[in-house]
Formats: sequence, structure tokens, C-alpha cells
Amino acid sequence: MKDLFYYVNSTMKEFTAQVVCTGIDKERPYVVLSNTAFYPTGGGQPHDTGWINNVPVVDVEKVNDEIRHYIDGPTNSVNGEVHGKLNWERRFDHMQQHCGQHILTAAFVELFDFATVSFHLGSELVTIDLNTNAITEEQLALAEQRANEIILENRPVETKWITKDELSQYPLRKDVAVEDDIRLVIIPDFDYNGCGGTHPPSTGQVSALKIMGTEKMKKNIRVHFVCGQRVLDQLDMRKKVLSDVSRQLSVPEEYSGEALRKVLTDVKKVEKALDEAQNVLLQVEAKELFEKSVSGIVAVTFENRTIQTLQKLGRAIVALHSEVIALLVADNGDKLQFIAARGENQEKSMKELSNAVLPLINGKGGGSDSFAQGGGEKLLAATELLEHMKKHFV
Repeated sequence: MKDLFYYVNSTMKEFTAQVVCTGIDKERPYVVLSNTAFYPTGGGQPHDTGWINNVPVVDVEKVNDEIRHYIDGPTNSVNGEVHGKLNWERRFDHMQQHCGQHILTAAFVELFDFATVSFHLGSELVTIDLNTNAITEEQLALAEQRANEIILENRPVETKWITKDELSQYPLRKDVAVEDDIRLVIIPDFDYNGCGGTHPPSTGQVSALKIMGTEKMKKNIRVHFVCGQRVLDQLDMRKKVLSDVSRQLSVPEEYSGEALRKVLTDVKKVEKALDEAQNVLLQVEAKELFEKSVSGIVAVTFENRTIQTLQKLGRAIVALHSEVIALLVADNGDKLQFIAARGENQEKSMKELSNAVLPLINGKGGGSDSFAQGGGEKLLAATELLEHMKKHFV
């Protein structure tokens, strides 16, 4: 493994090699080369992409002792001596993020003794899980500051192959998981770690590191961050969003947060006032429907009224008289919904009524003897469902 091009020179963008063999793996054609600069998925770092003789390489995996280059084309198009070319933008991005992860992880260890228990390099954000159940904004800021200090110092990023017996000579921040071909990635006087990934020759090429946020993950804290070009990409995206918000609020960008809070406060006030007004209207509607009741039963169909509205209206109706029964059905497009409610002196079971009519609409529902609700498919008209409900009281 020491002689693989991506280990010998991580900045190699193009190379020549011989085709050793070709094959098909689950309908995916692949090529094995005598040597390669294409990094296979492993150690938290995604695979490289690129081209072999202008044939796209879409995936790279290490299978046993083979590094398989899965191509988007027939294997007979690549034979003999071939020319490999990396998608360098993708590779360099992965190198920046992976090296940044080493730096940030070491910063958390140095400052707070928070070890990294897992690492994921995503297409937009990078995450590390720290073995702590709490972290402060101040700790995040200090770790970010320390990481960027190491980046700006442009320290060399060294790699070294050692044996198991030589491990004790290095202050590793965690135990290595392999017995042979142990590869160390070293940032002198800062971080010593066993790693099989690719990294830039110096920390300065990471450019910058920015922590984007955190979340609780079981007993750990997950830290989201970005490095290099991704910092600029995130800044550009956030600048566009902030500019759009600022423009819509008609305020300078620096006052957008305050203006947005005011808008949200006003919206909540309006929503509260609207809810109160709707409740008043429902009370008026309930009285009108009660006055039209027949034999103590209010039976009405509606179109496009939510089950929540039916619930409020039904409770308002039965609150007007202890003997009244409210049967309300709504035709809501491709489904029917209903409620059945009774006054406090009524003895008829609304739950029994619900259980009796639910099979008619292949529906589901629940409730109690005093109040039940349900809904299902529109297998009959709303008026027909209402008639079936009324028959329960004949």
C-alpha cells in the first residue's frame, strides 16, 4: 500500500498505469490497475471520481487486495496502458475537509479533552461526534479559534509508515485499528494520528474552518463544520438568504434579525386575534344550528372544514343544551370526516355510533361515549353518511 500513488503523492492529478484485470460486480463494470491515484472509500473519506482514458470513473472501492475503479462504460474501452485523471476539485475538497477534521478534533482534545468518536464527510457539511453530553458556545469558539491558528501557521502535514513496535514513540491521540501497514498523519507538535486518508501537504491549504452548529446525539455532541472552499460556499449561500430577507423586510442586513423578530411577534398577535374571532364566529354558528335542530339533534354536512373545526363546533353546540346531540360531517375532497357529540344529560353512546358507521367509509376513529370522531374514504356522499348516523337514534 505504501507505493500507491495517492499515498506517495496526494497532490497527483494524473497518472499512467497498466490494466491488470477487468470485471463486473453486480452489473457494474470495473477496472483494476497496476497503480492508482484514485482514493477508494474508507476511513470516513468518500471515493474519488475522474476518468480513465476519458471513460468516467464513478466509484472506487477496495475489495480484498484489489482497488476497483467502477466505470460508466464498457471495460473493453480500457486496456493496456491507460491514462488516469482525477476530478481534482472533488479530491482537493475531501483533502481540505479531512485535514480540517484532524485539526478540529485535536483542538477539542488539547483544550477540553473531548475525544472524537466518529467522523462523517458529507457532500455539504462535515461532522464529528464528541464524547461529551454538553458543550458551550465559548468552548466551540475557542476550539474554532485554535483550529484556525494551526491552519494559518501553515504547519507541514507529514505522513509516515511505521510498525506496531514503533507506536510507543509517538503521542497518538487514539489507538490505531490495524496491525500492519500503520500510516501516521502528523501535524508536528499538535496532532499524531493513525489515518489512511489523503491530506494536503500543509495546514495552510485547508484555508479556513468554520463551525456551523451542533446537535445532541444520544450521549454525544455532534459538531457540524466546513473547511476551505465550503466556508466560502456557505458564506455565499447565507449572504444570499440574508440579502433576500433584508430586501423583503426593507431594512439593512444588520437589522434583519431584529426586524424579523418583530414581524413574528406581530404574526403571533394576529394569529391569536384571528383564533379568538373564529371562536366567536363558531359560537354564533353553533347557536344558529341549535335553533334549527330537529328532535334535539343538530345534523349538518359541510364542505372543506377541518376535523379540528368540527370538534370546536360540536362542543359549542352541546354546551348550549344538556339534551342536544350534534352530528357533523365534512366532505373534504377525497375523504369524509365526522364528529358525534352529546349533551351532558344524554345517554346515547357516540362511540357506538362511530363504530357503526366507520365500516361504511372504510374509516378509522375513536373517542368516548360523550364525544367521538372519525374519517375515511369517500365511498358515499356526506348526506348519505349523515343519514346513517341519524338512523342510530331512531
